[in-house]
Amino acid sequence: MKGLILASASPRRRELLASLGVPFEVAVSRFEERAEGLTPAQQALAFARGKAAEVFSRFPDRLVLGADTVVALEGRAFGKPADEEEAKRFLRLLSGRTHEVITGICLMGCGSPQEVCVTTRVTFRVLGEELIGRYVASGLPLDKAGAYGIQDGYPLAERCEGSYSNVVGLPLDETRALLERARKGEIC
Repeated sequence: MKGLILASASPRRRELLASLGVPFEVAVSRFEERAEGLTPAQQALAFARGKAAEVFSRFPDRLVLGADTVVALEGRAFGKPADEEEAKRFLRLLSGRTHEVITGICLMGCGSPQEVCVTTRVTFRVLGEELIGRYVASGLPLDKAGAYGIQDGYPLAERCEGSYSNVVGLPLDETRALLERARKGEIC
């Protein structure tokens, strides 16, 4: 198998991919995200594909893995908040409700791009203003889709149905399966 590049600046994705024991390098994608007219799942896949394609254009002899995570509530996608006020607004909207966390992954370097989209349902507790304010003041939600990280240690979620690692930023089972197929030459 060719050397693997992760097309992501996310430290969470780096940690998750490293946990699979697969050697890889990181090249941050310069892909510009624009989501006009896309469903949340289409957006996650389009952004994963765009990130992978941009890095693959610089490293055409390598395998490139791109990923993008979107939080969706009633068909509306929540990306990273622009500021603390938007983070608070996102958290208030998610409070006491069930939403979807959708991650698209795309592997390039094996002929046609190999893509997978994974959805996990997360139910939030009812969040009080004090908790929202404390969490946002910590700075943790400002670089995360939907303005939260399930792994951040704050009592936000009461239920997670599906892949926990997907909510963190990279669905491990699906990523492992895709890389294993590439290693075996099934898709490369």
